[in-house]
Amino acid sequence: MNFTCLIPCLLGLEGLIADELRGMGAQNVRAENGQVLFEGDWAVLARANLRCRYAERVQVLLGQFEACSFEALFQETKGLPWEEWIGKRDAFPVKGYSLGSTLFSVRDCQSIIKKAVAQRLTEVYHQTWHDETGPLHQIQFSIMKDQVRLTLDSSGAGLHKRGYRLQAGGAPLKETLAAALCQISKLRPYHTLYDPMCGSGSILIEGALLARNMAPGLHRNFSFERWGVCPREVLPQEREAARALAQPAPQFRAFGCDIDEAALEVARENAKRAGVADCVEFCRADMKDFAHQTARGTLITNPPYGERLLDEGQADALIGQMGKVFAPRKGWSYTVISPSEVFEATFGRKADARRKLYNGMLKCTAYMYFKN
Repeated sequence: MNFTCLIPCLLGLEGLIADELRGMGAQNVRAENGQVLFEGDWAVLARANLRCRYAERVQVLLGQFEACSFEALFQETKGLPWEEWIGKRDAFPVKGYSLGSTLFSVRDCQSIIKKAVAQRLTEVYHQTWHDETGPLHQIQFSIMKDQVRLTLDSSGAGLHKRGYRLQAGGAPLKETLAAALCQISKLRPYHTLYDPMCGSGSILIEGALLARNMAPGLHRNFSFERWGVCPREVLPQEREAARALAQPAPQFRAFGCDIDEAALEVARENAKRAGVADCVEFCRADMKDFAHQTARGTLITNPPYGERLLDEGQADALIGQMGKVFAPRKGWSYTVISPSEVFEATFGRKADARRKLYNGMLKCTAYMYFKN
């Protein structure tokens, strides 16, 4: 059984996700603004949930159509084969959004879609009451310029929740974005990775997972595994296949520093829970005292800035300090993600490459300085 899936993602990561999916055997992969669509069977859906490093979640696309009235929304929704996915007792809550559309009331759209699905299931199952005590089938809708998309969320909690993070600091970097920074920085299994402002350790942990080719979703559960229509053997088989792909990467090392000892304790525990504590080390130190301890290194960091933990003046002073500490050095590369529009001037050097990314809703740029 093949079906179409949709992956919403942080803006700027579409290409990385599309490449991942093609490598997993997904078909008809196509990247759009803020999302990637693909086709596959249950094995591919499970694989995407387990192994995608940069995706927010995996949704099954049930239907898409135009609707300029509540009647059209109701009839088109009711016409979809919901019974192929949702059982007699299954829960099917509805949530979503509407942008630039005739049907602008999210609450009303939510109610109409819920009513249409319920009526369809009533007619198919010949039952007048849906107790919804079974597995969760979260229905997501998006309405943009009167174009409706209806999906079922197969992931449950967002895929950035790998299962290893106990807690985070005041402004943590999403694991998906941390992994993406490692990928665009061309981190390799034989590299030494540094983050002198590591916080709870996301960049270092995701770098270690990438270097060892460890699937990020191995330590968590997913909504689809409880669906009655999903073959029970699929997820165990894909978990085992994902474990078999992991590599030891004995040359890889990662070092993190921060001035907050409490954050470092969290980082150490996170690394332990992620299974990479043997190759990641943490110590308390100020960024201004950072020293190049090895002949070669890959440095990736997410410094505090005006919208996060520092005021704008402090953030600019920190960027200027980084420009001095992260001086050009043979064998070293630097990647710094920042929302500052004058980063390069404040840092003191033009970047060799730039990548537009979003840290949540905050527009940022990854400034990359390559190895000499």
